[in-house]
Amino acid sequence: MSNKMNDVIVVGGGVVGCWTALHLAQAGCKVTLLERDSIGRGASYGNCGYVSPSHVHPLSGPGAIKHALEMMVRSGGALSVPPRWDPSLWRWLMRFRKHCSGKAFEQGSRARHALLRSARALYTDFAEQHADSLQWRTAGLMMVYRSPDRFEAYASAAEQLQRDFGLQINRYDGDNVSEVEPALQSGLAGGWHFPDDAHLHPGQLMQQLRKQLDACGVEVRESCGVDRFVMGAGGLSQIHSDSGESFSADGFVIAAGAETSRFAKSLGCKIPVVPGKGFSVTIHGAASRPTIPMIFEDDHVAVTPLDGALRIGSTMQFVGYDRSVPEHRIELLKRSAKLHLRDPIHAAGEAGQEQEERWSGWRPMSPDGIPIISRLPKARNVCLATGNGMIGIACGPATAKLAAELMLDQTPHVDPEPYRVARFN
Repeated sequence: MSNKMNDVIVVGGGVVGCWTALHLAQAGCKVTLLERDSIGRGASYGNCGYVSPSHVHPLSGPGAIKHALEMMVRSGGALSVPPRWDPSLWRWLMRFRKHCSGKAFEQGSRARHALLRSARALYTDFAEQHADSLQWRTAGLMMVYRSPDRFEAYASAAEQLQRDFGLQINRYDGDNVSEVEPALQSGLAGGWHFPDDAHLHPGQLMQQLRKQLDACGVEVRESCGVDRFVMGAGGLSQIHSDSGESFSADGFVIAAGAETSRFAKSLGCKIPVVPGKGFSVTIHGAASRPTIPMIFEDDHVAVTPLDGALRIGSTMQFVGYDRSVPEHRIELLKRSAKLHLRDPIHAAGEAGQEQEERWSGWRPMSPDGIPIISRLPKARNVCLATGNGMIGIACGPATAKLAAELMLDQTPHVDPEPYRVARFN
């Protein structure tokens, strides 16, 4: 461990912040974790819990703009960008457009693959000790299609993923897919199954990480929002909380998810991360609970079986820092489930035993789909760990491990070059 980093403050108590604090504490650091709300209540809480080496491809790529426009104009489409005055979002969209090329798509895929592969191995090790408390399952992930044309069109992407990244993918045509997953209706076009993917309960993962932090002596400060940074000659010297407290340390890791960009000006760099709002509804006591997590590709809706519950999640709204959960968005999720699953998804209050938990969260979206894991050029005692987008759970432990390695001047376990924040400056 570097002698200069004995005392580290981590800002952000989501999956990346908690894993980072854990890695640092296990390396012998004294760690303080600052979280403005409570541990794991942000984007880490209500997502679908996929640990998915299959999610190699970034959103940006050839044809992404056309596909995005098609989703936006479709009634109830998965993507929405309501018109409003938001220069930071406009700049982000222009950067996103610049990365919609074949070369950028290939670079993004390689960078994501390195983290996803590392994280899958780290989760396997973690689950050996804590599988029951995580609801850890290794049933893979099934991408399900109603449209025969879209199902067939994925064949070239599947071939490329197998060839370039060694992913195992199984094809199931027509009703073969409902034989593999009996919870599906008959008459679907087919599905592509990724057997090496896994899933867990995100809320229970965060509870387990909190226990690990306590056991390692990490000081966790909840309801402690960061108000401002104080820069000194050697980098960041102090953090002031919104309650008036000040915190000093040798090093700082900023893992504040979609809110990290709010600190860009005071840190002296560009951090083009915007909130991509997602929704989920968890139906406790649902009659239909598949054994395999699935993505209904025609609607871009994901479903995850949890013990005693079914979680349905999706959509990408660029609406800024808004926490509302509109009724029509939840109904769109349930409508997609009804189109694919045999057993009915009831409205809230029906069917006696069912209870709904509705949620929204801000995914930290980078314009090139590659996380930002980087020490700052102008403040070398600060490391950013953000921009994980829709793969925050999936690559959380690897993102955090790399951030801790950079903070401690250790040899990185993956090449850090693709994740540098300097690529935007």
